[in-house]
Amino acid sequence: MKLILLGAPGSGKGTQAEIICEKLSIPTISTGNILRESIKEGTELGMQAKSYMDAGKLVPDALIVGIIKERLAAPDCANGFILDGMPRTIAQAEALDEMGVPIDVALSLEVEDAAIEARMSGRRVCEGCGASYHMQFKQPKAEGVCDACGAKLVQRKDDAPETVRDRLKVYHEQTEPLKDYYANKGMLKSVAGCDGIEDTTKAVFAALGI
Repeated sequence: MKLILLGAPGSGKGTQAEIICEKLSIPTISTGNILRESIKEGTELGMQAKSYMDAGKLVPDALIVGIIKERLAAPDCANGFILDGMPRTIAQAEALDEMGVPIDVALSLEVEDAAIEARMSGRRVCEGCGASYHMQFKQPKAEGVCDACGAKLVQRKDDAPETVRDRLKVYHEQTEPLKDYYANKGMLKSVAGCDGIEDTTKAVFAALGI
């Protein structure tokens, strides 16, 4: 299955992507993780992206499309993939089409803005491997420590309340129109994001027929 996950920042896309990935044995391609790794390594792309991310703005299409094009050429994408965080604009969606990337379903996770603000204040990310946790919904086994690699968990600057509000504004203006884009292609499926991860997963699996 070649799947695009849509939804506002904090809607649970990353968590559901991990679960679908395990279920279908296909890779999750998270532009956020790729960008943060580039920033950590101090690459030219990373430094360019950092200035936008710190301001709560979207990274320009040219940077994102270049990253994705290279990643989709990898052998592990031959049987399918999950795109998490790409496309974020109509221009990126059109670029994917122009690249000839086949997409089966665009799945949108629907969550109210107020619920997202509450969710993201509890989100923590591993400094080492980039794994995501939540102080209410997905707690680590040991407080403040990553289950996978043992590194410290931190709150990202873009999870701070004022940045979250800016990111939601950008989402509604630039990314939400993608729902109509894929609906017009007959590819959109929408799922209401629940408080519990398992409940959301059940709804996602039902929508995807898996």
